[in-house]
Amino acid sequence: MQQRDTIKTIIAALFTIYFLWCAYAPENAVFLHLINLPIHEAGHIFFRILGEFVGVAGGSLLQIIVPVVFFGYFIYYKKPFSASIVLFWVGENFLDVYVYANDAIVMQLPLLSGLTGGEGGFHDWNYLLTETGLLGSTQLIAKMLRFSATVLIVAAAIGSFIYATKGEKIVSDIEL
Repeated sequence: MQQRDTIKTIIAALFTIYFLWCAYAPENAVFLHLINLPIHEAGHIFFRILGEFVGVAGGSLLQIIVPVVFFGYFIYYKKPFSASIVLFWVGENFLDVYVYANDAIVMQLPLLSGLTGGEGGFHDWNYLLTETGLLGSTQLIAKMLRFSATVLIVAAAIGSFIYATKGEKIVSDIEL
């Protein structure tokens, strides 16, 4: 059995407390939002080539895909603690998307309220749910996103504590 790493255990505890608080109150999960927002906006540009609908959906898609790629990278290189820490980010992005999707009917853009005033303009999820005929299912879709986020955050918490052991370096050695 490997020996526990105190620093990793503290990181796991702090991340678990913060991200479970975010799952409880998703509208307050702003710590990573300024990182997620440019990724979201880049997704619109990147996916626009596939048409208007996919271009609009691309914001939320890329916002999920980017941390999943990092998660996969750490899994591939057998760094389970790092993968668990990144899984918190995946869950937090699902919370971001939940807040946006949940706002599809009232269209107040709460994630942007601190940046732009928050009201008016185009709303991705209103468009997506209207185009698919699912606007009436906004609450169900939002709840599924929030549930997924919570499951991912709990999995990240469990993984981060299980893999908070000595052996895996948090930062790789740099050879000069």
